[in-house]
Amino acid sequence: MLDTANYTPRLKAAFSETIKAAMKEEFGYKNDMQIPRLEKIVLNIGSGAESVRDTKKAKSAQEDLTAIAGQHAVVTKAKKSIAGFRLREEHPVGAKVTLRGDRMYDFLDRLTTIAMPRIRDFRGVKPSFDGRGNFAMGMKEHIVFPEINFDKIDVAWGMDIIIVTTANTDAEAKSLLAHFNMPFNA
Repeated sequence: MLDTANYTPRLKAAFSETIKAAMKEEFGYKNDMQIPRLEKIVLNIGSGAESVRDTKKAKSAQEDLTAIAGQHAVVTKAKKSIAGFRLREEHPVGAKVTLRGDRMYDFLDRLTTIAMPRIRDFRGVKPSFDGRGNFAMGMKEHIVFPEINFDKIDVAWGMDIIIVTTANTDAEAKSLLAHFNMPFNA
């Protein structure tokens, strides 16, 4: 049985033991508070056109995202009506969840060590930063996560993963994520 009182995620321990020192040496930080760290990870599934015809699809996306994240996901709703898409205001269009703390480190560990190697023809992720030290990536199928039972899903959803850091530059954020074993391809 897992002792949750004394449990520390593997990547969180690695950050405090080795990654902090490596980042401090690499960028010459004078204070430990200058060292970039992970702030949160946001997961998003947009159920798209399927949810316009059937509102249960957004609920299905929410259940799958809850299983992946280990935390309750919320259903996202349309902000305004768009007649061309047959979309009405407050209509469910997807699901999202924000991970912080230990769950964030656990998810990042599962993402880099379990889910990404299961992606077909995987050659690494493209370094996609926003200029302020935040990283975003997309996955074509959410079924690469072991929490999803392939036999019970009706749709293979695409998924957005946004990793928010306290880094000021993209170089700092890329180095931080590389220390967390993020497999960049370039």
